Amino acid sequence: MKSLLLFITLTVSLTLFSQDYDFGKVSKEELMESFNPLDSSASATYLYKKRRTFFEYNQSEGFQQVTEIHNRIKIYNQEGFNYATKEINVYKNNSEKEKVMSLKAYTYNLVDNKIVEDKLSKDGIFETELSDFYNQTKFTMPNIKEGSVIEYKYTINSPFYNNVDEFEFQHEIPVKKIDASFKVPEYFNFKLNTKGFLSVVPTTESNSDKIMFTNKERFDGVRTSTTYNTSSLQFTTLTTSYNLSNIPALKEEPYVNNINNYRSSVKFELSYTKFPNMATKFYSTTWEDVVKTIYESPNFGTELNKTGYFEDDIDALISTISNPLDRVSLIYEFVKNKVKWNGYYSKYTNEGVKKAYKGQVGNVAEINLMLTSMLRYAGFKAYPVLVSTRQNGIPIFPTREGYNYVVSCVKLPEQTLLLDATNKNGLPNVLPYRTLNWQGRIISEQGGSELIDLYPKEDSKNTITMMADLDESGNIEGGFRSVKTNHNALLYRESYNDVDEVDFLEKIENKYNGLEISDFKVTNALELPKPVIESYTFFKESQADIIGDKIYFSPLFYLRTSSNPFKLEKREFPVDFGYPSSTAYRIIIKLPDGYKVETTPEPVVLMLPDNLGLFKYNISVSENSVQLVVNTEINESIILPLYYDTLKEYFKQMIEKENEQIVLTRI
Repeated sequence: MKSLLLFITLTVSLTLFSQDYDFGKVSKEELMESFNPLDSSASATYLYKKRRTFFEYNQSEGFQQVTEIHNRIKIYNQEGFNYATKEINVYKNNSEKEKVMSLKAYTYNLVDNKIVEDKLSKDGIFETELSDFYNQTKFTMPNIKEGSVIEYKYTINSPFYNNVDEFEFQHEIPVKKIDASFKVPEYFNFKLNTKGFLSVVPTTESNSDKIMFTNKERFDGVRTSTTYNTSSLQFTTLTTSYNLSNIPALKEEPYVNNINNYRSSVKFELSYTKFPNMATKFYSTTWEDVVKTIYESPNFGTELNKTGYFEDDIDALISTISNPLDRVSLIYEFVKNKVKWNGYYSKYTNEGVKKAYKGQVGNVAEINLMLTSMLRYAGFKAYPVLVSTRQNGIPIFPTREGYNYVVSCVKLPEQTLLLDATNKNGLPNVLPYRTLNWQGRIISEQGGSELIDLYPKEDSKNTITMMADLDESGNIEGGFRSVKTNHNALLYRESYNDVDEVDFLEKIENKYNGLEISDFKVTNALELPKPVIESYTFFKESQADIIGDKIYFSPLFYLRTSSNPFKLEKREFPVDFGYPSSTAYRIIIKLPDGYKVETTPEPVVLMLPDNLGLFKYNISVSENSVQLVVNTEINESIILPLYYDTLKEYFKQMIEKENEQIVLTRI
């Protein structure tokens, strides 16, 4: 009987809200819902998402892209309050810009069994300039409470018909219903690129439409007169529609390069246009088309080929240096020190390489196209490499929009080097973490392209040595030393070099819950080719349990891993560690007087298949001390989903071993 009642309750919950999705028609049932019946952990739910993108013709401006948005969201608890704030980013380019129009929004609450509405006021809407290319409209809904339903709609008018925002079907919270459509005239041919693991099957429909033209004619004679003539142009439209229900949330998980890469969505990208009485204009049909379009841009290829502004400086810099690798390093360091990165990502220059060089500040493209040009001038085979940053996603299909960054590649007889001069802590083949995202696309001098793996092949090491004195109260004190190379060193320098050391130490102490640090020292922080070395003395309370005449402790103390980062039962996307790495621990523990070792954890060796990873653990005992040696390795940047269960179990066993205890007893 209870099962039947539960089934009826779920059925009612899932069907009641299909009654009315018109704007403003929020029901009491929606307001009374205290949790999502299909995902009780959800802090909020999209009750309804509607998007309609189509094209309108304006006789003075041509085709304009119009997108209408209507969202209704249920907020269950305080964790869902962030969904009451909406940010709308709109693109601009010189005098042309997208505009947010007809914004209308309400918060609904149930008070004394009556629906109370709170309208978003104009003073709750804020418009800001994010950058040279984007403006933002932001608003926060009024009177948000646990149980509120919010609803908003707006329109975006865009003159950029070749840039259609992605249709996203999956979010961090569940979605109960989606209605989405894309209507396009026959003059535009769009490619449809899908991603994600959710099955999305559209319906398509063709219809007739027409454009009305009004022509004005003036006649000068005895009397001046004006006449107006109208004409029309018939054309066909294609509408692609999506109607989805009960879409599960896309759960975050550690070691994901960008969760958006696996979010169920559809991207419409303009392939070509064919207007009446005009030649076909191609945009991005193949990777060759994409590369050609980017290379021929005046803000890319033209800037890459400029050399006059730096020639004298480069001649003086390398005139006495013959070793090729030294010449590359000199030019690389010269650019890093000469031009400061302004924080802007782009594959295109903004102010231009010459102005960036003179003003000593530039965006990614200005800095790395400049570097590539200098290396070519010095006689090297150097090429720009298009990159999509981790935040931007993975360009699976031929697309100009998929790349938002550029680095430099130098092909030497004995090796290939990847360089990014925006990062002052970088080294050859040690790219910033933001760029470690599958593959980049090298653009050759002839306009062709080839792929290059952006993930490093060389291991990044962290060697930790710790000497610890354990007292009979369970406290430890001693010395700590860590030696980091490659990306481990890069990430450490990025977190240390530009911050106050007191604040940096406070973060370490807080990370390890009250660790007391003194005599802190960092060596080689600015000497980039050398490993960065961190050392300090420490004191930490309560690192052992005292039970009777015995002491129990993990020999890794505060360095041990406490929980498994992999918690999903099933994972459909890869595990992305960013780069191969290894950590070696050598910990020597001096025992308290009057105690001896009773038991120690057994040595163990754990191995992942196909040499993906390794864990070694071994303890040796002497008269008054214990030595622990631990080695961990992750040998690949990316581990595919087929290994997920094995990886999850590997981490489980590794963490269990790290948390096993040595037992001391009184002599």
